[in-house]
Amino acid sequence: MNLKYFIDRPVLSAVISIVIVLGGIIGLATLPVEQYPDIAPPTVMVMTSYTGASAETLQNSVIAPLEEAINGVENMTHMTSSATNSGSVTIFVYFKQGIDPDMAAVNVQNRVSKATGSLPAEVTKVGVQTFKRQTSILKIFSIYSPDATYDNVFLSNYLKINLQPQILRVAGVGELVVLGSDYSMRIWMKPDIMAQYGLVPSDISAALAEQNIESATGSFAENGNQTYQYTMKYSGRLILPEEFENIVLRALPDGEILRLKDVADVELGEQQYAYASTTNGKPGISCLVFQTAGTNATEVIEEIDKLLEEACKDMPAGVDIVELRDANDFLFASIHEVIKTLLEAIVLVILIVYVFLQDLRSTVIPMVGIVVSLVGTFALLSFFGFSINLLTLFALVLAIGTVVDDSIIVVEAVQARFDVGYQSSYMAAHDAMKGISGAIVTSTLVFMAVFIPVSMMGGTSGTFYTQFGLTMAVAVGISAINALTLSPALCALMLKPYVDENGVEKENFAARFRKAFNTSFDTIVKKY
Repeated sequence: MNLKYFIDRPVLSAVISIVIVLGGIIGLATLPVEQYPDIAPPTVMVMTSYTGASAETLQNSVIAPLEEAINGVENMTHMTSSATNSGSVTIFVYFKQGIDPDMAAVNVQNRVSKATGSLPAEVTKVGVQTFKRQTSILKIFSIYSPDATYDNVFLSNYLKINLQPQILRVAGVGELVVLGSDYSMRIWMKPDIMAQYGLVPSDISAALAEQNIESATGSFAENGNQTYQYTMKYSGRLILPEEFENIVLRALPDGEILRLKDVADVELGEQQYAYASTTNGKPGISCLVFQTAGTNATEVIEEIDKLLEEACKDMPAGVDIVELRDANDFLFASIHEVIKTLLEAIVLVILIVYVFLQDLRSTVIPMVGIVVSLVGTFALLSFFGFSINLLTLFALVLAIGTVVDDSIIVVEAVQARFDVGYQSSYMAAHDAMKGISGAIVTSTLVFMAVFIPVSMMGGTSGTFYTQFGLTMAVAVGISAINALTLSPALCALMLKPYVDENGVEKENFAARFRKAFNTSFDTIVKKY
């Protein structure tokens, strides 16, 4: 293979490498950052509640019909379910890798609708909810009152009205779980007094259903020939505790009226008392943010952080937000360690290259090859739709020792020509590339042939090893391009013969270093 074209045109060779580096810089700026590739299979969560039921009751009356209906949905792999004695039911349905999570959620919802008739009336009334989300928690934060000005009920209500709708609108957020309770009208019945009047809880429920409603009241003169028409209005659902207290339970013939306040205490309190949370010893409500499949965790967390930062400006005095857990913390710490290892590896490689090549100019050429290969790899990572994660960075760490080989081979081949008496750097580079260009291409293709088939693997393992293998293959491929274009051009421009026409080594720093190194190395070999 004749590469004289690139040696004669060093500007063209430099432009090729510059274009590769610029493409890599653009790719580096646009690539998403995450801990691992998107390996989690799409997950759909089905959730409902059956107030007052035990876990065993939920298993028999709710979970069994739902699982029977959901089982066998398209592309499903397996599902898990759980029930608590507080009446809550959760079913997770897992799908094959690469399945559209939106379509999976629709298919599960269609199956759930078939099972609605088999569920208890109380469950049907509450409803069965279907969410598309992963089981991993993106972020945990808490809204609390540092000076205890507000209680948990107020904080929970404030969060659900002002923050929850905005967070759920962030692309990539699957669900926001609030570990708190809403405001609710609590009716505490008095069993002893109710027994005196012959009342049972269902009588109270019936009275609430009849008198606390929203309904169409109609109009006056709607179908007549009157001049005016009036639409009737009424207050609708009850709001204040006093209004609930005046609900009529029974009206006797003698004019006596039995009201709700006679048999129960009515107050505005929490909907449920299952949670008792504090933050830093003060009233606080914690929130768990879950991710949807196929989204970038880092970008989602950054959007949530921006939203919470803006929301803090509008919060009332005495209310603040504190971050409890963030998936980015571990991610950035891990990536920081990998990048530090990457820089250490680059320094060690350059140092070792300098020690054995024994010339600063000879060392610069492999250094340029490392930069072009590693930075240029990010361009193709962006093209393939990969991300900057622990696997791709780890592949770059391993590739450092490989991408430098091609440039070292070129430099050593040129140096070998100098050893036999070449005085022209141009002729040395030209003749050297005639002998090694085929070997560089062949060894590179063999190396790439080991890693490229990894991209054909399927499943979770394939997702892991695809990004790792292709990153290695791309880095080595770019190093070969650099070794065939820029490296020989740099050798022709930068390298100088270290022996004169008589074969006597020229006296300079490189020569003295080479002599001292070779003497020490020979001494060690003899003693060994």
